[in-house]
Amino acid sequence: MNEMNLSKRLKRVADFLPHEAVFADIGSDHAYLPCYAILHQKAVKAIAGEITDGPLQSAQQQVHRLELDEQISVRKGNGLEVIEKGEVSAVTIAGMGGALITSILNEGKHKLTGRERLILQPNIHAHHIRLWLYQEGYELKDEVILEEDGKIYEILIAEKGDKDKAYEGMSMEAGMLVGPFLAKEQNDVFRRKWMQELQHMEKIENQIQQAARAEENKERLEELNAKIKMLKEVLTVG
Repeated sequence: MNEMNLSKRLKRVADFLPHEAVFADIGSDHAYLPCYAILHQKAVKAIAGEITDGPLQSAQQQVHRLELDEQISVRKGNGLEVIEKGEVSAVTIAGMGGALITSILNEGKHKLTGRERLILQPNIHAHHIRLWLYQEGYELKDEVILEEDGKIYEILIAEKGDKDKAYEGMSMEAGMLVGPFLAKEQNDVFRRKWMQELQHMEKIENQIQQAARAEENKERLEELNAKIKMLKEVLTVG
């Protein structure tokens, strides 16, 4: 993988950058995404943020090799501390768990003006991000689910706005878990992911019921039952 032959998921992230974007890519690794975005006119300027020295140096070398030093600033720092408030029109955070992305946003929210577009690609636990966005008054604008090299990824796009809009016509809880846009579209990857998840939950439920101390796990069972019921409702709609 390199800046010209980007992974499918990162290309999709780049597709959602606003027109003439100035964006910060947090946890930029080799700065592949910023380089790709600049070379393909998807952005005019970028910041590649990295906290560890190895990837930071790789990013610097990559940017220098492509003679993009004028357009891409490689900075060392934790999360959003690499940006100045009002400096960017978009923030991308890709390739981490949902809980980590949420904590990066939460710790750095004082650096956001509320005018930035957030493009977030969690590897797991996207529901953490949806909840944070909702609580912070962000409107979920779009979502993508895709499979690459046997792994399933979600991409969430959000801007400050009407936080309830995306969830209209469905249960908030189900929307948070599976994604309101994804639930409405129900593509093959979505159905496969949640069918597997459903089977997994039913298996656990079964194991708990067969265990001698099922009574002690009453709460866990009730929680599982509610989730299973919710998923069944989501998946039979499609």
